[in-house]
Amino acid sequence: MERIPINLLEKAAQIKELWTPKIIARMNDDHFKLARVKGEFVWHSHNDTDEAFLVLQGKLTIQFRDGAVTLEAGELYVVPRGVEHRPVAHQECLILLIEPAGTVNTGEAGGDLTAPADAWI
Repeated sequence: MERIPINLLEKAAQIKELWTPKIIARMNDDHFKLARVKGEFVWHSHNDTDEAFLVLQGKLTIQFRDGAVTLEAGELYVVPRGVEHRPVAHQECLILLIEPAGTVNTGEAGGDLTAPADAWI
């Protein structure tokens, strides 16, 4: 068994596209995905799973139809399954997503910002 730690910042340096999560690790049936984000994402939900957002750099606001939560670097928030949300970052932000393997970033919404759910760095 190989015992090499994953350096999040080194992996993040390989990501050039916005809103395109890349898998950096798998634990059981869950993926850990890094993404660079800026601007407004699409309103969407994940009917079968919760979705965890951990901000590594910058600031991310997760909008809901009835309010919002703003995360600073080092803060984590879990969006419950089925809750419609839209991530927004006014400046470029680096996030780590934790979600089941195969989860599509745009959830039930689809569209131009849909990224491959199985893209590894």
